[in-house]
Formats: sequence, structure tokens, C-alpha cells
Amino acid sequence: MDYGIVELDAEPYRIALDLARRAVIVVDMQNDFGSQGGLFDHAGIDISIIRRAIEPTRKVLAAARNAGIKLIYLKMGFRPDLSDLGAEDSPNRLRHLRFGVGQASIAPDGRQGRFLVRDTWNTDIVAELAPMPGDTVLYKHRFSGFYETELDNVLRKLRIRNLIFTGCTTSICVDSTIRDAMFRDYRCVLLADCTGEPIGGDLARSNHEASLLTVQTLLGWVSSSERFVLAVKTCATEATRNAS
Repeated sequence: MDYGIVELDAEPYRIALDLARRAVIVVDMQNDFGSQGGLFDHAGIDISIIRRAIEPTRKVLAAARNAGIKLIYLKMGFRPDLSDLGAEDSPNRLRHLRFGVGQASIAPDGRQGRFLVRDTWNTDIVAELAPMPGDTVLYKHRFSGFYETELDNVLRKLRIRNLIFTGCTTSICVDSTIRDAMFRDYRCVLLADCTGEPIGGDLARSNHEASLLTVQTLLGWVSSSERFVLAVKTCATEATRNAS
């Protein structure tokens, strides 16, 4: 069924999106960031902020699949030899090693793993949001999903221009990917309740809120899971009525 154009309530203003040229991007919703026993949990970082984003994201993914919208998962993961972590003195390598990237870990089910290493439990998407056949899953080794990945090629081959963002963390990998997308003239909508940011979470005004303000001011639009699901359902109802 051709659902056509969706009118989505957003900030700073309502935006019209063509469902046929639209994808939902799930950024780094993986065990190392959002599950007990993962990298963040091991480092003492509060993962409840990320856990809260799982249920609204699950509803968004269900609505997107029902509407035939493309789903693309990004996963932060390095090669087992850490050859793509960066030069010895690079900030990417130094910062990640401080968090324990590459170190051995034990998954909750007893499997052996390694923090942020590809093809381990650590870099699997959290169970509640697991990819399904037909979804695209891409590894990345920097904060931006566009850096040395196939993301841009995948989107252009599918003639996708509108990107709906979910994932973590708001101010780092989500923000970095949205900026790179905006530089490439993609239209980006960030669903505020489908993302989380531990950095600054205990401040009066969090980094999460600052990132939302930046996105809606300069980089794209900000909306919510409820608005997205409602817009898709409304569009589907209208399409069914017009087809009958």
C-alpha cells in the first residue's frame, strides 16, 4: 500500500515526509550501552536513561515496519585486533581504551565477550529491539554512522532523503550522525523519547536537552514516538479509505 505523505508534528514546525523516501535509523541500541553487564554498566554509567528509550523505540519500529518504512541499525563495534580504533595517540583510541574497549567480559547468559568488539553479545542489539529479516545492520567505528561506512550508499540507492532518528547516546553518536546527515542534505527528525544521554543527566539542564535544542534550531526537527506513531497510523487510515 502506498501511504504517501505523512504530516508529522515537530519542533520548530510541522514537517511533511514522504514515507517512500524515509528510513528509521536506530543508533547503537546495543548491549554494551543499554544492558546489564555491558560496557556502560561495567563502567558505572547509569543505563536507566537508555533503558527508558527502549519501549517508545519498540513502538516506533513496529509502526515503521507496518508501514513498510526501511529500518537501518547502526552498531558501534571494532575489529578483534582493534586495528580500526585509531592511531596510538588518537582521541578515539585513548578515550575508548579508558572505558575498557577490547577487554574480556561475561554476558548475563555466561557467554564470553569483549567490550565493543564486533560479533559478540556486547555489540548485539538489545533483545527488545532486535533486527528482523529485511532490516539493514551496519557496523561503525567512530561516533558518526557515516564515517567510513556504507550508510550513505545504502540510503542513496534506496532514494531515501528523510531520516527518523532513535538511539543512544543523544549528544554523542546520535548527534554526530545527524550532523553528518544534515551536511549531506538529508532531512533529519529526532524522536526525543527514543534516545538518551547519560552525560550531564544529573544537571539542572541536561546534555540531552541541549542536543534537542541544537537539532531543532539548526540541524533538523524534534518530535516524539507518540507523534510519529499517530502520524503513520493516520496516514495508513487515509490510504485505506482512498483505496476502497
